[in-house]
Amino acid sequence: MKLNTEKMIAEKADGIGWMTFNNPARRNAMSLEMWEAIDVILEDFENDDSVRVVVMKGAGGKAFVSGADISEFKEKRNNAEAAAHYAAVSEGARARLGNLGKPLIAMIDGFCLGGGLAVALAADMRFATEQSQFGVPAARLGIAYGFDGLRRLVSLVGPAMANEIMFTGNRINADEALRIGLINRVIPGDNIESTVRDLAMTIANNAPLSVNASKVTIKEVLKDADDRDMDNLARISKACFDSADYAEGRQSFMEKRQPVFTGT
Repeated sequence: MKLNTEKMIAEKADGIGWMTFNNPARRNAMSLEMWEAIDVILEDFENDDSVRVVVMKGAGGKAFVSGADISEFKEKRNNAEAAAHYAAVSEGARARLGNLGKPLIAMIDGFCLGGGLAVALAADMRFATEQSQFGVPAARLGIAYGFDGLRRLVSLVGPAMANEIMFTGNRINADEALRIGLINRVIPGDNIESTVRDLAMTIANNAPLSVNASKVTIKEVLKDADDRDMDNLARISKACFDSADYAEGRQSFMEKRQPVFTGT
């Protein structure tokens, strides 16, 4: 995999694809090249059967992603055409995150703000350290937050809390984020990487077809009834029951051993 920037790092180990936002000097603020690299990394992870779960994290211990890198706006968003290109690239990267066919985990340590929160909201699960802070300063910058980000925010915390977050632009701490359902768990900073790695390895060792079926079905549950693809849900359910992994699961249970799933 060849990336056009050193501000994004991709690694693979033990069935986990690690994607690191590596711009600590700017609290991992997102540059255009970083948005472009997300697409490259996730395409590689998606097509690699050895990668069964993806974890994204920020470098430096101060931030997950603190929003957009405004230092490059004068050069990269200095007119309508450039701004439209930037928007298309960043929206495409967020869509790639949201449509990833494998479980996606956000490991948050520090600031998770603005566009950074939109990145975290695209994950299936979010785990944060006690020092983490969350917020969307759109109202203080005179900009509108995107539909997909707000849709995900409302689905997690409800419209009333989404209104408070968006109307005030205030930051909330990790405990409050946990209370309102924005994150899954608060974890001490010294333990977060090992805890997330253990959880990701647990997922990686489970049956990929079953995990995928759950991810797809949960997404369908959140859609309006008329928009749900029940035929597709029936197909993926049948594929699970017809799979070699289903046979392996039954056999390993009878033999009282750990199953070895292949995703077939």
